[in-house]
Amino acid sequence: MKLGILGILSISTLLVGQVTFAETVKIGFVTTLTGGAGAIGNDMRDAVELALDHLGRKMGSSNVKMFYEDDTFKPDVGKLKTEKLVKKDKVHFVTGYIWSHVLMASRNSVVGKGPFMITSNAGPGPVAGKLCHEDFFSTSWQNDQTTMAMGEVLNQLGIKDLYIMAPNYAAGKGMVAGVTRTFKGNIIGKDMTKFPAQLDFSAELAKIRAAKPDAVFVFYPGKHGMQFFKQYAQAGLNGSIPLYSAFTVDSLNLPRLKDLAEGSL
Repeated sequence: MKLGILGILSISTLLVGQVTFAETVKIGFVTTLTGGAGAIGNDMRDAVELALDHLGRKMGSSNVKMFYEDDTFKPDVGKLKTEKLVKKDKVHFVTGYIWSHVLMASRNSVVGKGPFMITSNAGPGPVAGKLCHEDFFSTSWQNDQTTMAMGEVLNQLGIKDLYIMAPNYAAGKGMVAGVTRTFKGNIIGKDMTKFPAQLDFSAELAKIRAAKPDAVFVFYPGKHGMQFFKQYAQAGLNGSIPLYSAFTVDSLNLPRLKDLAEGSL
């Protein structure tokens, strides 16, 4: 996380020369600071503060002023907070953004409006394609990159029949696109579940049991991953159908998942 934030600040430093010289460089940081996902956002904010301390709270010869905004995990709120940063606070850079659907809702409020936009986590495919813009930079990844690698892993393991599940929003679609692009076997089932409302996966798990795939691939970040792993075990699928995932098991939920995550990749 620290290296990622330093990367953001390094890019920002390089771009300072393109910003009208001012005594203070203003950076808006939109992330999730409340609710379950707030743990990630608060870690990001702490990392920014630590990085700034290491840099003497300067970019080149200019002081840095941070403006933190909570998107509350909602695209419409993220967009409003982004517009405030651009129109009212007159920031030079807007960064942060954990969630792809929040970033996509906020993008047009920044690019082409003067400030630079730098995503630190969210990586929806369109911003690297048809929505590519000279004002937009990324220090993370494109959502489908990780799962393209997972597709190749599944091929190497000899998986022939695969069942896929993911939430139906920008990042979920990107993750599914990646694994389907490289997996050479048969995708015998795919469920895109409601996000963020759906936390009950019993109907989908029943379909998996009936389909009898060689393996299941899922992308469920945060509390959705916790619920999926618990329900997968409760459905008796642990140990019978191998489970593969991306950004579903992490340092925040692994201590709570414990043995439920054993055997998954």
